[in-house]
Amino acid sequence: MNRPFDKLRDLNKTKKAKVVEPVEMPLPKEMDSLIPLLLLILGFVALILGANWLVNGATSVGIRAKLSPLIIGLTIVAFGTSLPEMIVNVFSCIKGSPGLAIGNIIGSNTMNILLILGVSSIIWPIDVSRVSIRRDIPVGFVATLAITLMANYFFSGQARTINWIEGIVLLLMGFAYLLLTMLKNDPKEETEDVQEAMPWGKTILALVFGIAGLYVGGELVSNNAQILAKNWGMDEGTIGLTVVATATSLPELITSIVAALKKNSGIAIGNVLGSNILNIFMVLGVSSIITPLPFEPMMNKQLMILFAANILMLLFVFTGKGRKISRWEGALLTLGYVGFMWFSLVMQ
Repeated sequence: MNRPFDKLRDLNKTKKAKVVEPVEMPLPKEMDSLIPLLLLILGFVALILGANWLVNGATSVGIRAKLSPLIIGLTIVAFGTSLPEMIVNVFSCIKGSPGLAIGNIIGSNTMNILLILGVSSIIWPIDVSRVSIRRDIPVGFVATLAITLMANYFFSGQARTINWIEGIVLLLMGFAYLLLTMLKNDPKEETEDVQEAMPWGKTILALVFGIAGLYVGGELVSNNAQILAKNWGMDEGTIGLTVVATATSLPELITSIVAALKKNSGIAIGNVLGSNILNIFMVLGVSSIITPLPFEPMMNKQLMILFAANILMLLFVFTGKGRKISRWEGALLTLGYVGFMWFSLVMQ
């Protein structure tokens, strides 16, 4: 009896369905990467500012606690330039993207030697101390060799990973290096220019903003690096080697350039060598304790480039007059970094 009304009701439903049907407007492909890229840059800015605030606040606390300039320099200031790498790696591991971790450290250490030392020595020739030749450069070789053996299952029959046991070994080696540095250092040679203690109000604000900046920066970098890796068709290791490593090494770059402009070559090379050692022992050590770090076999090529960079740096130190890296040698190092980036992005 109600069939005419049923047909009318069905017709109305069909018309309504057609009216409310959404029309999807696909975004241009460029927009898919533009927003994550901008957020990634914002994350790096937050990381660098956060690390600077935290170091200033922690240094102020150290001065108030009457710690020596040596201890402050070896702990707070030394760790400060490695904080961006540490935060990015920790967040990436927690969020299930450990592939960024090893690439970030290999890329950062390669950039430290080739680009940062290269640019710094172009500005002002770098005079390398005997302490660095006897202690820091050899320890840098040992650190690079250690992760090479660990990543290629030399110490275990497991897949190509750095596991938590190896992470503990790396941390112990890092603490041993810091202890050796303190024992072998002559207090009369302390040249750290330590700031005066800030008022407690500014100190607390610096610590709070520093921690907040590191947290926000870590979130933005780890999330958007994953998105860009997918959008650009790159694996996480390559993103870590290039984009992430370049940005997290900015504190070392700025510190070394400022030191070179002031003709203080000791700080320039000490900053690079110390950062490289702490990146491997401390940053990778903590990261591998959080989760096993996968290692892609193709990354061995980048490790060999890192070894070559260490050897080249050592050769430059012992060639020419004195224990110096000259301007033309710095130019060769800088060109080497251009070649490293080209190889990592184009030849993979």
